[in-house]
Amino acid sequence: MRRLALFFAPASALLLGGCLNTVADVVTAPVKVAAKGVDLATTSQSEADEKRGRELRKREERLGKLEREYEKQLDECNEGDRRACDEATQTYAEIQQILPTIPVEPDKD
Repeated sequence: MRRLALFFAPASALLLGGCLNTVADVVTAPVKVAAKGVDLATTSQSEADEKRGRELRKREERLGKLEREYEKQLDECNEGDRRACDEATQTYAEIQQILPTIPVEPDKD
């Protein structure tokens, strides 16, 4: 009987080792899923900074385009094109709305 127990003890340890790993995986799975969900739901500081930077660049690009349009419209207005004068007024108003949203860079003296 002892020989039989000595034979089955190591064999059962090998067989149960796989079961214990599976049990551990099943038990930790909800924690891993929840952690992954939190990672997906939250925005890191660097991601927020990148997003803010993209938005700022878009506003700066839009401002540059509006300023070029405004200069062209003013030239046409000065040549007597009344429609261009009206468009210049609208463009100037849009420029004034965008300007406060763009931070001013300090002078590098």
